[in-house]
Amino acid sequence: MFSIDHNAVAPTRGDVYGVISMVFWAITLVVSIKYVALVMRADNEGEGGILALTALLRRVMKGPRATIAVTLLGIVGAGLFYGDSFITPAISVMSAIEGLEVIDPHAGELVIPIAAVILTVLFLIQRYGTSVVGRAFGPVMLLWFVTIGLLGVPHIIDHPEIVTALSPTYAFAFLVDRPMIAFIAMGAVVLTITGAEALYADMGHFGARPIRLAWFGVVLPCLLLCYLGQAALIVENPAAMDNPFFHLVPGPFLVPVVVLATLATVIASQAVISGAFSVSQQALHLGLLPRLTIRHTSTHSGGQIYVPVINWVLFAGVLVLVFGFRSSTALASAYGLAVTGTLILTTVLFLGLADKVWHWPMGIVVLIMVVIGGVKAVFFAANITKIVHGGWLPILIALAVIAIMTTWLWGAQIVREKRTEIEGPLDTWLDKVRERHVPRVPGQAIYLHANLETVPLALKETLRFHHVLHERIAIITVTVANIPHVRHVDRVVVSDLGDPTDGIVGVTIRLGFNDSQDVPHNLKWSNDKNPEFVWDPAEARYFLSVLDIRPGNVRGLERVRQNLFVLLSRNAGSRVDSFHLPPNRTAVLGGRLAM
Repeated sequence: MFSIDHNAVAPTRGDVYGVISMVFWAITLVVSIKYVALVMRADNEGEGGILALTALLRRVMKGPRATIAVTLLGIVGAGLFYGDSFITPAISVMSAIEGLEVIDPHAGELVIPIAAVILTVLFLIQRYGTSVVGRAFGPVMLLWFVTIGLLGVPHIIDHPEIVTALSPTYAFAFLVDRPMIAFIAMGAVVLTITGAEALYADMGHFGARPIRLAWFGVVLPCLLLCYLGQAALIVENPAAMDNPFFHLVPGPFLVPVVVLATLATVIASQAVISGAFSVSQQALHLGLLPRLTIRHTSTHSGGQIYVPVINWVLFAGVLVLVFGFRSSTALASAYGLAVTGTLILTTVLFLGLADKVWHWPMGIVVLIMVVIGGVKAVFFAANITKIVHGGWLPILIALAVIAIMTTWLWGAQIVREKRTEIEGPLDTWLDKVRERHVPRVPGQAIYLHANLETVPLALKETLRFHHVLHERIAIITVTVANIPHVRHVDRVVVSDLGDPTDGIVGVTIRLGFNDSQDVPHNLKWSNDKNPEFVWDPAEARYFLSVLDIRPGNVRGLERVRQNLFVLLSRNAGSRVDSFHLPPNRTAVLGGRLAM
C-alpha cells in the first residue's frame, strides 16, 4: 500500500490508521460476513464456487432469457476466477522469496529461479490429491499463522494505541481528508481479501465447518495481530514501509521466517489451484467445457479431484507471469481487477439466490447490496485505474475463458440438434430391425449413447457394415444429476425398449457430479434390475459413437467460432478413459458432420 503510485500513501499517523481501518473492515465485510457467514450457506450439496451458485440459481429461473443471463454471469465470474488462479501462485511465491532481499540486497537475482523451481514442484505434486497435500501443509499453515500473529504482538505492546485504528471512524476520516489518496489505497487494500473466492470454491475439498473454524479460530485473529503490528511499526519507524512484514522479524529469525513464508504462500497457491479444479468440474457438468479427464484422489471425499489439463495450463501460465513480470509489485497491478470482478459477480448471484430461492426480506437483500456491494464497487473502481499497468492481464484471461465456454455452449447445441436428425428415433429404427428379422450373433454389445430417444451411430454402423446384431444389446446412457452423489443401489435403471424378448434393453446410469463415471463398475448394479439383461464383464464388448465435426461453409466471426469449437471437440478427453472402458474390447464408430 505504501509503495503504490510513487508512495502516494504516506507513513503518517493519519494514513496508517486510515489504511489499517480499511483493511480490517474490508476483511470483516467481505470475508467474515459475506463469504464465511452468508455465501457459504449457498452450497450445491457441499460444493461451492461461483458456478455452484450459478447451478443453484438456474434451477429456479423461469424463461430462457433469465437462465441465459444467470449462465453468462457465472461464465464471466468463472473467467475472472481463472485469471486469479494464474496470478495468485506467481505473486504469492515471488512475494515470499523477495524477503531474501531484506537479508541481502543482492539476493534479488535469485527470486525468479527459486520461484520457478518451487512452482514446478507444487504443480508436480497435484496428482497426489488435496488430502495428501493437506496432511503435509496443515501443520505448516498453523505454524505460519501463529508465527505472524506473534511477530505483531511486540509492536502492538510498544504502540497499544494502534488497536483503536480498528474503528471505522479512521477509515471515514481518511476518505474525507484525502479522498484521492484513499481511493488509490483501496486498490491495494483489496489484496488483503484475495483468496476469498477460492475459500468458497474449496468447500468441496474441505467442508464448510472446518473452513469456518479455521477462519475464526486461527486465521482472522493472527492476521489482525500481524496487520496491527506492521501498522505500529510504520508509525514508529516510517523507513520500514519498504517491506514492513519482514521488518517485524528479529534478525536471527529472518531466514527461517522467509522459508516459512515461502511454504505458506505455496499453500495459498494450492488453495487457488484446488478451487480451479472444482470450478472446472462444475463447468464441465454445466456443459460449459468439453470433456476433461478428472481423477478422484480420495475415497472419502468426492470433492477432492485432480484435473490434469487444468493443472498443466495453469503451470504454463504461472511460469509465463513469473518470467514476464519478474516481481510481486509489478504483478500486483494485475491482481486486484480479477479479484474484485469475481467478488461483485458472486454478490449478484448470491443476492439472486437469497431473493428467488430463500425468499429473504427485500430489506435485508437491499442492505447487503448497499453495504457489501458498495464496498466491492469502490474496490473495483479503484482497480480499473490499473488496467494500463497490468490490469489488462486478468481481463485477457477472462475473455479467453468466456470465449471458450460460450463457444462450447453454442456449438454443442448446434451439434446436438444436427446429430439428432442424423440418428433418428430409436423406437422407429427398432421396429424396422424386428420386421427385417436381422440375424443375431452370440455376444453382449454395450453401446454408450447420450439418450434413449435416438439411435446410437455406432449401432447403425454395426448393422450397416456387418448386417447382423449381437444377441444381447444394451444402450447405456450416463446422466449426471445436480447433486454430488447417488447411492449405488439407486444408480441403474433397466428398461426393455418395447419388446422384452428381443434382447435389446436401455440402461440409464444416474450419477452425482462427484461420482466416478466408471461404466463397467456401475453396470455391476444392473444385474438385479431386469432378468433380460445380465452384464457379463468377460463377454461384454463396448461401442462408442463418434462424429468427425467439420466447420460449415460460413465466413467471418461464425467461421472463427466454428473453428474454435472443432479444435475444442478434437482435444476433448477420451471417452474410453472417462468411462473406464477396457481399450482392447472397445470399438469407436461414427460418421462426419458439418456445422
